[in-house]
Amino acid sequence: MVNACAASPAVSRVAGEGRLQSIVAVGPSRPSSLPDRAEWFTGGHPLPTSESVRAARRALDVAQQASGDDLVVVLLSGGGSALMAMPAHGITLQQKQRTAQLVMEHGGDIHELNTVRKHLSAIKGGQLAAAAPATMLTLAISDVVGDDLSVIASGPTVADVSTFAAALDALDIRGGRTIYPAAVVEHLERGARGDVPETPKPGDSRLSRATAHVIGRQRGAIDGARSAAESLGYHVQVIPDPVTGEARIAAVDHVRRIARLIESAARPVCVISSGETTVTVRGRGKGGRNQEFAFAMAGELPTLGAAVAASVGTDGIDGPTDAAGAIVDATTFTRAHAAGMPNPQQYLENNDTYAFFDRLGDLVRTGPTNTNVGDIQIVLVARG
Repeated sequence: MVNACAASPAVSRVAGEGRLQSIVAVGPSRPSSLPDRAEWFTGGHPLPTSESVRAARRALDVAQQASGDDLVVVLLSGGGSALMAMPAHGITLQQKQRTAQLVMEHGGDIHELNTVRKHLSAIKGGQLAAAAPATMLTLAISDVVGDDLSVIASGPTVADVSTFAAALDALDIRGGRTIYPAAVVEHLERGARGDVPETPKPGDSRLSRATAHVIGRQRGAIDGARSAAESLGYHVQVIPDPVTGEARIAAVDHVRRIARLIESAARPVCVISSGETTVTVRGRGKGGRNQEFAFAMAGELPTLGAAVAASVGTDGIDGPTDAAGAIVDATTFTRAHAAGMPNPQQYLENNDTYAFFDRLGDLVRTGPTNTNVGDIQIVLVARG
């Protein structure tokens, strides 16, 4: 079995009965439910580490060594792209790290980022399944808007419709080729010319014994949040469209949309949404897309009356921080002034929202949840 996140209790029970030959698991922290005999790798996130490479190599070994009579079960969730990484021939881990970092810093969305990742990898984009002579079953928990299996964890076991040319287009859009490692650009250009084999495409016979299913959808967190809010007496409004775009811009539009949505709604009201925004890094601070989204909501919240809002990552990790996100209300900036931060906006401009919320005590820290169904935004508005 290859596991790119946490072992589920059901699979753990099967393992305990001795019916699994190999268990390779990788994640930010080892779950207590994992069988003792599992091989555990603490991979990096959001950037891969040497442990991510070790995990990918071992997973590929298990897949290649399986026989035609075996069933290889792959459990995937968001974050697998970084947690399990094997650079393509001629690409170093450092070059791949730098490339992913630059795409993210220049506002690349998950589709662009994972298109690049797949074409700098020896395991993603269907290549893990292509290497296995066995039957392969993938069960995925989605953190991707639309639940596209080829994007979740960069689709190591499913056909890939993206191309080297599309990966080059992503670099051109996100800063231009000149800022990326020369070896990376050369590899992608060689692939676009046909000198490097493409990732397995739909209809590739090597994937004929591989099937994949989404067992936890990206919008699943909304169902849980709705149930919790209703149990507390809130009237719930769900925004069906995914929240995407540049975090600091999308957040302002989001609150204004909520103001229109709840004009005639019964109170108290809870507005729930989900999605995945991006951040273009211009400063030298530390933060994440949820922290920037929450910060930008704070300036608009007074238009809703007595309101509180939060934006969090369901994996418990927002960017390169130990927080899942942040919580804000109409007093956020007033409290910031009182705490000796007279110019809160400078924290956003420096991409340093972590420091801002840390001083206020408004970071949401859950610790790694060992699962990932994307980001969720919650806005609570009191009775009028």
